[in-house]
Amino acid sequence: MDKWLWAARFFRTRALAARACGLGRIASNGQPAKAARDVHVGDVWRVKKDTGEFEIEVLLLSEVRGPAAVAQTLYRETEASRELRIKAEEERKSMPHLDAAAAGRPSKRDRREIAQFRGRR
Repeated sequence: MDKWLWAARFFRTRALAARACGLGRIASNGQPAKAARDVHVGDVWRVKKDTGEFEIEVLLLSEVRGPAAVAQTLYRETEASRELRIKAEEERKSMPHLDAAAAGRPSKRDRREIAQFRGRR
């Protein structure tokens, strides 16, 4: 299973695919799947990733990682899954984005503000 997930480009490495299986993020026909599980045409999988949750049907088998265009022919995503992912993506985009704190050491001005906040001056 981890080899197929890698070949279908769901994960960058087989190790990441195996880890996702071990953490229970991959379900085959409603059952949690292990990395060594055999893949069969017609299986329905649920793949949970940071980018969203996919519900796919296996169309072809492959143990070789090829171009993205070939990888997309290995599976078909269900319409319900596609709609939910698009909706979740739109919600994420509409949320306010918080800028990360400035990298590096605080400036002299920042240190003064921190000291004032802590009540030292």
